Amino acid sequence: MTNPGGDAGTIQVLLERMTTQRLPRALRMREKVERGEVLDDYDLKFLSRVFEDAGQAQKLASDNPEFQSLLNRLIDLYHYITKKALENASDG
Repeated sequence: MTNPGGDAGTIQVLLERMTTQRLPRALRMREKVERGEVLDDYDLKFLSRVFEDAGQAQKLASDNPEFQSLLNRLIDLYHYITKKALENASDG
């Protein structure tokens, strides 16, 4: 049984984190890989934390479908960053 109303606090915290921390950092990483640079250890640790939280985000999105589109866009962004970083690393 799902409890969408009970998820409100968790969703608020995740949206705040995404707005103030995750998205700005991801956009800087995207700029970095678009310049042809590779990701450093700090970037990789950041991505590791993001992927650890992905399971919780996916569950919340499945219980609260209005967030699925946002989650999909974030997944696409992180996929682009990692793919481009791998291309840059193999070119270097």
